[in-house]
Amino acid sequence: MADSTPLLSHYDQPEEPKQPRSLDETIERCIGDFGWSQLLQAILVSFAWVFDAQQTFISVFTDAEPSWHCTQVEPQSTCNSFSDVCLLPKNSWSWDWPAHTSIISEWGLECSSSFITGLPASSFFMGCLAGGLALATLADSVLGRKNMLCFSCLTMALSSIFTVFSSNIWIYSALRFINGFGRATIGTCALVLSTELVGKRWRGQVGVIGFFCFSLGFLSLPVIAYINRGSSWRTLYLWISVPTIFYCILVHFLVHESPRWLFVRGRKEEAISTLKTMAPANQSVLTMSFSNVPIEQESWNVDLYSSIKILLNKRWAFRRLAAVMIAGFGIGMVYYGMPLGLGNLSFNLYLSVTFNALSELPASLITFLLIGKLNRKGSLLGFTILSGMCSVLCVVIGKVWPVLQIGLELVSFFSACTAFNVELIYTIELFPTCVRNSALSMVRQALVFGGVFSPVLVAAGRKNDLLSFGVFGLVIGICGLSVLGLPETRGGTICDTMDEEEQKEIDTVAAAMLA
Repeated sequence: MADSTPLLSHYDQPEEPKQPRSLDETIERCIGDFGWSQLLQAILVSFAWVFDAQQTFISVFTDAEPSWHCTQVEPQSTCNSFSDVCLLPKNSWSWDWPAHTSIISEWGLECSSSFITGLPASSFFMGCLAGGLALATLADSVLGRKNMLCFSCLTMALSSIFTVFSSNIWIYSALRFINGFGRATIGTCALVLSTELVGKRWRGQVGVIGFFCFSLGFLSLPVIAYINRGSSWRTLYLWISVPTIFYCILVHFLVHESPRWLFVRGRKEEAISTLKTMAPANQSVLTMSFSNVPIEQESWNVDLYSSIKILLNKRWAFRRLAAVMIAGFGIGMVYYGMPLGLGNLSFNLYLSVTFNALSELPASLITFLLIGKLNRKGSLLGFTILSGMCSVLCVVIGKVWPVLQIGLELVSFFSACTAFNVELIYTIELFPTCVRNSALSMVRQALVFGGVFSPVLVAAGRKNDLLSFGVFGLVIGICGLSVLGLPETRGGTICDTMDEEEQKEIDTVAAAMLA
């Protein structure tokens, strides 16, 4: 393994410093593995996950069907707690809260088809798919990590503000599509940018900061919803959109662009300027260190979709991408499906969402503490199988022991959350800098694509749990097996070009054959 001692510690030695062998090692030697500047940058960038989580799960409250009560208590009245409101006279029942607390009650959708009531949530996930495909390569090619993060957050915030003025389900669904379109690349850009600002020793831990922030955003939703209970659903959108605009301003002025991306894109002077800001001492030596970086330049021209094209054309890259995307599909189905199915449980909605949000915290904590020790492939495989087993067990024993069913649901969701975290870090380490953002975007697309099917399965599961929790468990368990053929990346060196990664793949295969 290459020496990872920072270059700054050798400035006072008379010997000629050892030349670094890659851009990754050069950056580590110049700014060190981890410092206060990098920590603050990573926290600020990762905070975008808070707003990402809020927009993803806000429909649990805004699109929920409110509780109701009978207004006629006469013996001859046909209204009771088990009645179907669609078969009751309008004057025989009423909502427990004002009609404007949910889109269902405000627009009178209580008797509409599941397609209509589920259209906003489906539109959001479809927007995530479209946005991921349309914007996936911009962070690798034209805009870069920082500008793409600002653009995505701003698009998400503005569309959320416009959602407040929706007058019907169709306009609301269209704006939710735009919201998902803008949100699609936030997690990817935040994760890649934060991890590219630090050395390989701290990549896993810094990546987990974003997962903590996502958990914080998820956990903040039931708090915001409870504070605003009885208020209009539009108020919730204002609570989560206005702070996002201020966040965009902070990122624009305080966050640095990834020096790795700048260097790979040929913007060497900007990369060195960024590194000088992060490590202001001995700037002349820093400049000299980058003057002879022995890194091979890419042999292909980067345009808008060339990064995805090269991933598909390179056999080893396609094999890796297909495997992590298949695993991501199964993880996404459970990760997004479990919270959407909370309304089917006999628990208070605020508490149910809170418990699920809280289960993300230990998942992030375990990932943060053990990511440096855990093998990526084995961990991902183990957590997907555990999640699948617990999900299936929810169907088997849920009707007999309802309390145990909740416990199994939480374990299944916790395992899916941990697998989600490991999957993203694993993807970062499987692909080089020049296509890392695009590869991570494709994996997130697979996660979201799994989530597209979740609302349909949840609706079908209201009558038969096997069609929701049963399918969830089988899919995540089977899809998790796809990672068996992938290489282990823990403790490995991060590559910057496809040529470097391909050579490392060849060397690994050759070493395995000689062993």
